[in-house]
Amino acid sequence: MTDYRKLFDLTGKTAVVLGAASGIGKSSAEALAGLGARVVCADRALDAAEATAAGIREKGGWAEAAACDAASAADVNALAATVMQKFPRLDIAVTTPGLNIRKTILDYTEEDLDRVVTLNVKGTVWFFQAFGRIMVEQKGGSIIACSSVRAVTIEPGLAVYGATKAAIGLLVKGFASEVGRSGVRVNAIAPSIAETALTGPFKQHPDIYNLYAGHTVFNRWSSADEVATAVAYLASDAASYVSGSTLFVDGGWTAVDGPPTGLTQLSKGARI
Repeated sequence: MTDYRKLFDLTGKTAVVLGAASGIGKSSAEALAGLGARVVCADRALDAAEATAAGIREKGGWAEAAACDAASAADVNALAATVMQKFPRLDIAVTTPGLNIRKTILDYTEEDLDRVVTLNVKGTVWFFQAFGRIMVEQKGGSIIACSSVRAVTIEPGLAVYGATKAAIGLLVKGFASEVGRSGVRVNAIAPSIAETALTGPFKQHPDIYNLYAGHTVFNRWSSADEVATAVAYLASDAASYVSGSTLFVDGGWTAVDGPPTGLTQLSKGARI
């Protein structure tokens, strides 16, 4: 009988998490370390990445920090080179940074477009190239990118951001098709609303905060940890036959067509 518990065990594996200074990246680094992986916590905010690594070490895990700007091909390649100098093998590579400039298409400037596309699309390609080469050569590994529900659902001001997140989903499919025969898996997560430092300002606007919560079937925001567990799954051998997929961790956002109207009475007598 398969030892299912062992499939989720990352003991002895090495991981890189780009974007580990905060939010989903930070929680992802903690999740991987909690399951036994050695984790390189990378971010352009080196001090915050070191704080993440220190927190992991305080709990008995192995982690160190590295500086890397996900919007710089040179930085991403340097990070890959540094990792391979220190470790004989890289098993897991996760990238979470993303940028949204909330403007309508008519208001977007060339500078806005360049910034969003460079980080979200080019940054993902650079990450795939740098760490994909390593994994193809060693004949195995798991690469995980970060898409969004905005890849498939949209609102005014998010068209460019959504387009880049949709692009990530297709990059995942394409790259998975190219490296699968080398034993490399490529997937993405697609969160909806997660409680992070970046989304904290939404709490200053309870009407908007609650409206977004109402788009989920749970009527609440997720924690970053709840998203990180999906990263951990895709990184583990439990997902050994999963590649080219985007795993939606959205609280049912994409399953329903908006907040409930209250017209339907539930069997327990409650209205939604």
